[in-house]
Amino acid sequence: MTDNSRDLIQRVARGIQASQTTSATPPGPSEAKSGALPEAHIEAINQVFALFRLNYHNQYYAAFPDAEQLKQIKKLWLDSLRDYPVEQILRGARHAIENSEYLPTLHRMHKCCQEGLAELGLPSTNAAYLEACQAPSPKSAQRWSHPAVYWAGRDSGWYFLSNHPERQTRPVFEQHYQSYCERVMRGETLSIPKDRSLEQHKAEPLPREEQLKRLKKLREETGL
Repeated sequence: MTDNSRDLIQRVARGIQASQTTSATPPGPSEAKSGALPEAHIEAINQVFALFRLNYHNQYYAAFPDAEQLKQIKKLWLDSLRDYPVEQILRGARHAIENSEYLPTLHRMHKCCQEGLAELGLPSTNAAYLEACQAPSPKSAQRWSHPAVYWAGRDSGWYFLSNHPERQTRPVFEQHYQSYCERVMRGETLSIPKDRSLEQHKAEPLPREEQLKRLKKLREETGL
């Protein structure tokens, strides 16, 4: 990996959310799924392809010789990778560049995004969700694979995770977990609190009014 590539990746990682620049072939809006994508995700895909062009020059132009074809491929990648946080997409691209001399396929890029998390000790979203749902109490006394899993579970609500169906709990947990993963990827260190009074030790239901309030919020957030 060249020094120029490292500098570019670092600049992207620091400034992606504030950046307003786009490549000569923007991916445009996703057509396969409804809902607008954040500008940061569009920019991230542009930056990923810019990094690939820099590092896999000949392979890149052999794979994407046509500008219109490249635009459609970017749309496909944007739609397929849309559920990853921006930092995870960029880390996945860096992982691909540092570990292979071949231009990655979309399938390989998904693996690189997961492997990029593993490099920081973060489990996959699915593994983290199962760990949080199955963890016994007291939660802070358990051997968590990473503190991000604990915090995502706590923010989701231990009672909520253990007493509601997966179709309701998984979207909520994933939202919290991705948020903590982003913080870790930005360099923040998380730790599990020693003060167990911060936890919900007893699986006691919330008052009915609060349950209805949370259910309404959940439906608004997930569209269920």
